[in-house]
Formats: sequence, structure tokens, C-alpha cells
Amino acid sequence: MSPTAHNILQDTAFTGLSASGAMIKTIDRTKVHNIMIRATNWVGDAVMTIPAVEAVRSNFPDSHISVIARPWVIPLFRDHPCVDEVVPFEKGENTLTSVIETARIISFILNRRFDLAILLQNAFEAAFIAAMGKVRYRVGYDTDARGFLLTHKVKRTREVLKIHQVEYYLYLLHKAGLKAESGPPVIHIPENKRREAINFLNSNLITTEDFTVGLSPGAIFGEAKRWPPERFAEIGDRAVEKWNARIIVFGSKKETEVCQRTCDCMQNNALNLCGATSLDQAMALISLCNLFVSNDSGLMHVAAALQIPTVAVFGSTDPVATGPYSPVATVVKHNISCAPCLRRKCPSDYRCMLSVTVEEVWHEMSRIKRRLQ
Repeated sequence: MSPTAHNILQDTAFTGLSASGAMIKTIDRTKVHNIMIRATNWVGDAVMTIPAVEAVRSNFPDSHISVIARPWVIPLFRDHPCVDEVVPFEKGENTLTSVIETARIISFILNRRFDLAILLQNAFEAAFIAAMGKVRYRVGYDTDARGFLLTHKVKRTREVLKIHQVEYYLYLLHKAGLKAESGPPVIHIPENKRREAINFLNSNLITTEDFTVGLSPGAIFGEAKRWPPERFAEIGDRAVEKWNARIIVFGSKKETEVCQRTCDCMQNNALNLCGATSLDQAMALISLCNLFVSNDSGLMHVAAALQIPTVAVFGSTDPVATGPYSPVATVVKHNISCAPCLRRKCPSDYRCMLSVTVEEVWHEMSRIKRRLQ
């Protein structure tokens, strides 16, 4: 499991106290029957909120939980047993359509009369729709000048920013006086979707008996997070030649170029599914992989949450904060003086990513393969 600089969930001195030492107002659980959770907007971030969603259910086992989410992250919550309902929040194509959609969501919240809003998204908008929707209790970090819209605002201190994002979201609940036990995210794949994925692979001459390696050479955030596609191609070829593995390349439409480059550089065939699947289809297919190799990306978090052995290459980002939160995942990185810089593009020579060799990644892949035998 990815390390944390300081697991403040275990620090009972923080319980029930704001940064100034004042008590946070207690949530009257007897008045909470209808809960809305505003999900985060990125796939990786949304995966890391799953333990917090489960903690909400644990605190309110009989309440109705609705997750309000952007359409592209809905599959992460739609089939989760802790969620009763997922409500799409569309992104408007322009200012007018965005305002209309925001008004629609506020009207929905007003009509549903939510008692509690858990705002996992840090934006002002999340607090605004909950306040305009007259939700009784509104819990969120006091970011983006939105503190006045929250009934339970939690200060985002330097210490909070040092912990893993899984614990970051749990800490929000912890500070609101709710139980929030740490644990890895878990994604649930319905049997019918898993069967569809098996049938799809069979139609491409890949069976569940094959040793299947998933590659995710993209990273939407920026090129500073991308290990070279030529190196992904090399480890793919090694897996084919040494293990008789089948290779599947995953990615979104925005990652088409880098995924195609990976396939073009391979000497052996790979099934390129980049941009060809929805998120729920990709999740079902990843769940059938025996091993997954990825940059720091949303699909890395998906694979880890599916408990697929994962090798993650890190450079400009920090695995302490956003590493794969799973006991079967491993991170390959070098301690470069300028990393983590969190930049989309490197201003110099991309040494953090380029210093990671094919041999290092292959070593971790081989170690996992031996463990699986």
C-alpha cells in the first residue's frame, strides 16, 4: 500500500476540533435520512473517495444516499452497494448551458430535501448548490472561499495535504464527528458486465486462461506523468516473448496518440482499446487482466481498486498523496531533486520519468508474475 507521511486519522487529538480548537457542531443523526454526496470530477480522484462513500453508509446505514457526479465518473458509483442513486450533473458546453444545468441540480436538491451534503469536490460550486438547495448539514473543506456556505467547514491544513488522498477524504468525515476507518478503495463489477467483457475478449481470441497484461501509457493530466510509449512497448514485447502473454492497451480518446504509438512500437500484436470503451467497459476488462502497468492515471487507480497487481511508474507526481492504494500495487520511481513538481510539462529534461528504466519496471513485473504462479 502506498505510504503516508502522517496518518492523522489515527491522531485522536484532532477528533471533533477545528484548527482553532473550537468544537465542530455535532450532526444530529436522528435528523439525517436523505444524503447527497458531491463526487469529485476526475476518475482517479473519484476512485480514492470510495472509502469515504463507504464510511458515509457505515455511519448512516438506513439513510438514502444519492451521489451527484459528472457523467464520466458515474460508473464508479452506479453499481456500488453503498449507493442508492447516482444523479448525473452534466457539464455545460457554454456559460448559458452551465447555468441551466446548475439550476436544474439545485431544483433537484430542493425537491429531494436532503438532510446532509458531503462535498468531496472542493470547488465553490459544490457548496453553492448544496446551500441553494437548503441542505440542513453541509460538510466540506473550506477551500475556494466557500466556508460561509458550509455548516461544517474543515480547514485544509498543511498536515492534511501530506496524507494520501484516500485518507484526505476520510479525514473530512472524521472532522465532522463521523467514523471514518481507513481502507483501500474497492470497485464492484456486476456479473453481467464481467460476462460481456469475457465474451468481448473471446471474440478477440483472448481467453481467461491467457496471461493478460494491461498497459495504460497515457495520463490526461499531462506529458510529465508519461513514461515513454516506446518503453511500454518494450515491456509489452517482453511479456509476449517470455510469458506468451496477451497485451491490451487501455486509454481514453484524449490518449489515442500515445496508445497508438505504443502499439506501433511493439514487435508483437496488442489489442488497442484506447478510446474504444466506456469507463464501465474498461473497468470490466481491466478486472480480467492478470497484471497492469500504468503511469499515474485514473486507470491506475481503477486497476488497484479492482485488486489487480499493478506496477505504477511515477515521476512528477507524489505517490505518498496519489499512489495506488492497494496491497497488490507497487510504485517505480527515482528520488529526483526536482520531483514531485506536480507540473503538466517538464521545463527541463523529464529526468524523473526518463530515469526509470525498462529493466526496473520489468523486474517488478517479473516479481509479481512469480508470486502469481
